[in-house]
Amino acid sequence: MTLETLTMAKALNEGLRAALAANDRVLLMGEDIGTLGGVFRVTEGLKAEFGENRVLDTPLAESGIIGTAIGLALRGYRPVCEIQFDGFIYPGFDQITSQLAKLTARNEGNQSFPVVIRVPYGGHIGAVEHHQESPEAYFAHTAGLRVVSPATPHDAYWMIQQAIASDDPVLFFEPKSRYWPKGEVNLSAAETPLHVSRVVRTGTDATLVGHGAMVTVLLQAAEIAAEEGTSLEVIDLRSLSPIDYAPILTSVQKTGRLVVAQEAPGNVSVGSEIAATIAERAFYSLQAPVLRVSGFDTPFPPAKLETAYLPDADRVLEAVDRALAY
Repeated sequence: MTLETLTMAKALNEGLRAALAANDRVLLMGEDIGTLGGVFRVTEGLKAEFGENRVLDTPLAESGIIGTAIGLALRGYRPVCEIQFDGFIYPGFDQITSQLAKLTARNEGNQSFPVVIRVPYGGHIGAVEHHQESPEAYFAHTAGLRVVSPATPHDAYWMIQQAIASDDPVLFFEPKSRYWPKGEVNLSAAETPLHVSRVVRTGTDATLVGHGAMVTVLLQAAEIAAEEGTSLEVIDLRSLSPIDYAPILTSVQKTGRLVVAQEAPGNVSVGSEIAATIAERAFYSLQAPVLRVSGFDTPFPPAKLETAYLPDADRVLEAVDRALAY
């Protein structure tokens, strides 16, 4: 077993390096990803190592980036596109949802489109408008796309390689607030398949479910609750489309209570889908309604108000208290 302590940004860098080295059909493309190494330095050093034909700086044109990637996939390449910030993905939305998501079905499965789209997303970095959004539900809703989000450096290292190896389009949402904290990465084994959710803390009184940066918040809430005598189980979704419900159902059958948390607004969201599915499939195990904790149903506010907008451990614990009161 080879263990290293890495930030998520560095883990992604190493994962991309491994994918580039393993397959000369893999290439990276995006704004400022080559010479600069990307805004968050995730691709730093890769252009120097693999050359400008494998790590391409593109014009500022998200629709063009995705459209070019579709053409490259048709010719047998595995392009990995970087969208510089979450809120910049919308100019490429039509190419993703109207073309990329539908082309495999349009070709009756005879042509694969192995395109990965990396999207730094979420808040907690004090940025301006269009730099702290959580648009994952748009893409999880769209048939033909796989959508994943790592919460740890270990998962980031392996999931980016698994996404690149997929023959289907993958939206790879990277929680930018988790780019810098360090974590242990097992470079020898992935341990978990790409679309499998995972229990990251066991408990008996209620189940907490989230993805990306929210997993850290849920673990904080569980730690505080433990000091007060409440045992909370925490599940990291990892995959938003498809969602692996088996660990969630098993947990809810044990605890009888579920709180789903996310940074994105709650209306018509991933959290809404989980709440509806668990209510449908585990109704007789529930001792309380499934509760959701989310960002508010407003545009993301100015940076000075982000702490009021984003769910924290206190808001999660307030929902836990309501669930336990039934």
